Amino acid sequence: MPPPAVVIGVDSSTQSTKAAFVDTGTGRLLAVGRAPHVVTGEAGARESDPEVWWQALRDAVAAGLKESGVPAAAVTGIAVAGQQHGLVVLDGTGRPLRPALLWNDTRSAPQAAALTTALGGAEAWTARTGSVPVAAMTASKWQWLRENEPENAAAAAAIRLPHDFLTERLSGRAVTDPGDASGTCWYSTATGAYDPELLELLGIEPALLPEVAASGAARIGSLTAGAAEALGLPAGIAVAAGTGDNMSAAVGLGLGGAGLLDHPVLSLGTSGTVFAASRTRPASAALSGFASADGTYLPLACTLNCTLAVDKVAELLGLDRADAAPGGEAVLLPYLDGERTPDLPTSAGLLTGLRHDTTPQQLLGAAYEGAVFTVLRALDALLRACGLDPDDPEVAARPLLLIGGGAQGRQWVETVRRLSGRPVTVPSSGELVAVGAAALAASAATGTDPVTVATGWDTGEALQLEAVERDLTAWARIGSVLDRAAGPLLGADRPRD
Repeated sequence: MPPPAVVIGVDSSTQSTKAAFVDTGTGRLLAVGRAPHVVTGEAGARESDPEVWWQALRDAVAAGLKESGVPAAAVTGIAVAGQQHGLVVLDGTGRPLRPALLWNDTRSAPQAAALTTALGGAEAWTARTGSVPVAAMTASKWQWLRENEPENAAAAAAIRLPHDFLTERLSGRAVTDPGDASGTCWYSTATGAYDPELLELLGIEPALLPEVAASGAARIGSLTAGAAEALGLPAGIAVAAGTGDNMSAAVGLGLGGAGLLDHPVLSLGTSGTVFAASRTRPASAALSGFASADGTYLPLACTLNCTLAVDKVAELLGLDRADAAPGGEAVLLPYLDGERTPDLPTSAGLLTGLRHDTTPQQLLGAAYEGAVFTVLRALDALLRACGLDPDDPEVAARPLLLIGGGAQGRQWVETVRRLSGRPVTVPSSGELVAVGAAALAASAATGTDPVTVATGWDTGEALQLEAVERDLTAWARIGSVLDRAAGPLLGADRPRD
């Protein structure tokens, strides 16, 4: 019997690359190869060498081939989902001119503020791009480069996002997709194309940018002979356009035009995100109004500080991450890397409400609460962006789909349940970004809609958790501290240079 057809979904995240080998017919996860990344920087800087991503992709594919035991000839397609927003500048040979500026690099906060003003304010930006420039957005990082390293900006022969860079290495073609492009703040979700006025504002020649494919599942080419040799795969297999990591997770969850619409997802990883797929184009300054990978929209709110920040608090307290209790009177806002939502790029962590009887376990629990509160507070804005009333009982009863590394931790899950008061569903698959990318690869290879592919795959039974009574006392306490401290203590009034 011949081996099953296999596709590879690549999750190139901030910290590592994962290559998921998936049976195209059933969705069975055959293996996941892994390789780490290196992130450098301090005082707001976060950078990685894109060549490390390419080497990690090669290593992850090799590990996946070995673990799965499938012959390389069984692989029919590959797609990359990458961390969003990162700025990659290349020379004329396709080599990076400098390390990539990552999404969580906050040095470009002054440039974000200046760009917002230059176009006429937040509403002008959301009307065009769906989003307002913050330090995370690629446009802000490009402006930072122009002002701080003009020689590198002038030498740039190409501007890419992280997933674009890897897709080009695979296919030899400079192509992106609407989903990841919508996180740059130079792509218009209103027109579905790069915005000429914004490119002029940013001093970007259109020729520096990749072509925008119709969707993340579009077959944009074939694996080149050179890439095939580097990866140990057959030349000529389908290469999909790929997309950003959040858009890929949505596909992996079956969110989109052929699946679930207006259904909230909360992702707990290095960052915390809340998003949904919708046919309604979002235009709220409180959200990032992204396009999706399948032709719908993906309104999203993102926080910088989630699992890594809470792990750091646990380390400082000398506790295991699971050794936590509700915070009591203590409030800990773990904004250790500045914050994106709310927009406080110069902030630091804040602890208040200590008593003689406060325990270390409560302090750790307060860190969980602060991180979860920050991302949950954006949920109402997300629902409104989808055209829904958050107070409608039917809307309030929709389970939160809980994903990301934090979804595997009991303290994270219970904190979400307690602060949201909603039922929670935890999908069994822990590799939704990679599985979503695999669905894009399968779509590129077969022509089937990617959300239909993902919905038809058997990814296991999800854990269903009923709603618990919402802890409104903790919710009000944390919200009061955040609202009162945002200016004088958390840095909203600090200069950003």
